[in-house]
Amino acid sequence: MARNKLGDLQNHLFEQLERLNDENLTGEQLETELKRAKAVSSVASQIIANGHLVLKAVQLKDNAISADVQVPKMLEAGDD
Repeated sequence: MARNKLGDLQNHLFEQLERLNDENLTGEQLETELKRAKAVSSVASQIIANGHLVLKAVQLKDNAISADVQVPKMLEAGDD
């Protein structure tokens, strides 16, 4: 299973931008690339939103007055 990082996402987004900037793309090729760009953008937005949610969960736990605050397992930021 791939273990991608946000830096990898950034690279993918720039690669997509470069493909969109290809002046040799015309007609059907351009339309296909535009559809791909929309899909990449949609997935990237979800990855970023998920990262933001994990960050908020970590901040909540770190800022909690009680040490007994439990963050749901699915929101933990872990290396597994």
